[in-house]
Amino acid sequence: MDTLPDTIDHRLPSWLGHARIGIGLAQGALLYLLYTALQHNSWPATVPLLFAPLVMLGVLLPIILSSALGHLPRRTLARWCGAAAVAIALLTMYDIWRRLGGTEMLRPTPSSALWVYLAAGCFIAHALVLAGARERRRVASYATYFEVAWTLGLQVAFSGLFVGVAWLVLQMGASLFDLIRLDFLSQAMRKAWFFIPVTTFAFASAMHLTDVKPAIVRGIRNLVHVLLSWTLPVLTLLVAGFLASLPFTGLAPLWATRSAAGMLLSAAATFVVLINAAYQDGSERPARVIAISARVASLLLAPLTLLAAYALALRVVDHGWSTDRVIAAACLLVAACYAGGYAAAALRRGWLPTLAGVNIAAAFAVIGVLALLLSPLGDPGRIAVASQLARLDAGKIPLRQLDLAYLWHHGARYGRAALARVESNTTGTDAAWLRTELARLRQPDLDAGTGTGVMRLADQLRVWPAGTTLPAGFVETEWRHAQQWGRLPRCMRSQNAACDAFVLDLGGDARPEVVVVGADGDGGAVLRQNARGAWELAASLPVMLGDCTSLFDAMRAGRLRAAPPVLADLEIDG
Repeated sequence: MDTLPDTIDHRLPSWLGHARIGIGLAQGALLYLLYTALQHNSWPATVPLLFAPLVMLGVLLPIILSSALGHLPRRTLARWCGAAAVAIALLTMYDIWRRLGGTEMLRPTPSSALWVYLAAGCFIAHALVLAGARERRRVASYATYFEVAWTLGLQVAFSGLFVGVAWLVLQMGASLFDLIRLDFLSQAMRKAWFFIPVTTFAFASAMHLTDVKPAIVRGIRNLVHVLLSWTLPVLTLLVAGFLASLPFTGLAPLWATRSAAGMLLSAAATFVVLINAAYQDGSERPARVIAISARVASLLLAPLTLLAAYALALRVVDHGWSTDRVIAAACLLVAACYAGGYAAAALRRGWLPTLAGVNIAAAFAVIGVLALLLSPLGDPGRIAVASQLARLDAGKIPLRQLDLAYLWHHGARYGRAALARVESNTTGTDAAWLRTELARLRQPDLDAGTGTGVMRLADQLRVWPAGTTLPAGFVETEWRHAQQWGRLPRCMRSQNAACDAFVLDLGGDARPEVVVVGADGDGGAVLRQNARGAWELAASLPVMLGDCTSLFDAMRAGRLRAAPPVLADLEIDG
């Protein structure tokens, strides 16, 4: 019969370990071939719409298949893997299509957002499928969902840890051989034909080991739950104190952070994890202090979510939608499901009796939200471009305040198409300015398309005050070789960003400094010449500076000066 027993610790077939190791080795071989094609710019890397889905399928599908073997009937396994493969391929193809935008990309690989969203969606969907198959029904009991999801999560986490430990052991062995001038292992570890298959082999082996020893995983899971549940009272007390302080402090300090929605949503997400660690499968009530904390925390989720929604609404009203704000709105939708459901459960008698149903419904809601974000319907880039163009058409912002660099780089295909329409419809003095700015944005793409790889920093900086030239040697500096390179704004590290540069004397030595400020949370930096005349990083600016339109406009208008320090530096013996 094509069925599996209901027990969690059912005896796994003897061939399963060999099959999983074979899947891991085949995965390593496929990824090695794809990596080689990318490095040599050969087929299929020359066809982004084919290459990116192959990469995503090569990473995710073998893990799904390996995890499902021995737990799903053959027909269910085939249907689930087939459906997952189709969904992964289609969503990855759309991700590449929207980013192509009529120009050549530097690397035909999936976006970082796609990696995160697809991994999360596949994890949730896989847990739902495994739990349903275990009970042979479409919607399983919450106890089974809880058991499967936490076990699967710990399997993946410990498999990743096992891979890290395996590489540490290999590195130690290579160091020992290096002591006697045998560097064959250290040389091999640098080769793709070695490190890719070894990594996938180690991961597949760890997945199998954690599967055949479910009691060990269950013990670790219980320990994790105990540790997490006892942090719930602390967080509950802190959040309650924070909310109680708001009537006295007002909301102005909270909004001044410019990141209130993100922080509040992070607190809400932490609450959900800790409440579930205390609740577990709902069969046993925890210690009294934890039970009370879980009930209070379930009620505190609602004001946290409402404050986050208000903070996001203020930003949208003032500045319109951006990709980050669309993603935050999607997170708010999920948070609202949890907040409403958890509050209703907390108001009922008993040990949060309806929490299980809320968690099941929320899991399906998360999958739906992720699917929307990855599809044309809820594409954050498309929504952000439409919003910014609507603000322009309504006269809320003049053309010269439209963030062209943001639309070009973050709006993907939609942003570039919108800018082309704006360019064709603009006349007068604005038309010449717009053509110059768009030519500056297009230049990095032309360089990438010709394969020169030259970064034209001068074309990526808007210099203020208007008409000012950058100091000698600034543009020619090889910033990629600079110390603390990672703290520089994105426009100084890649071709796909633009910044504003303000030239002024901050040191009082007649040698001007350059203040470079990026947009969209990119932060900024103060660059100066040292005693040898070389340019270096002197200081970093707050990340949220580029998001504050009023401050940015004041800086561009010239209302920017060097101010003496309130306290002088203290010098001791030179």
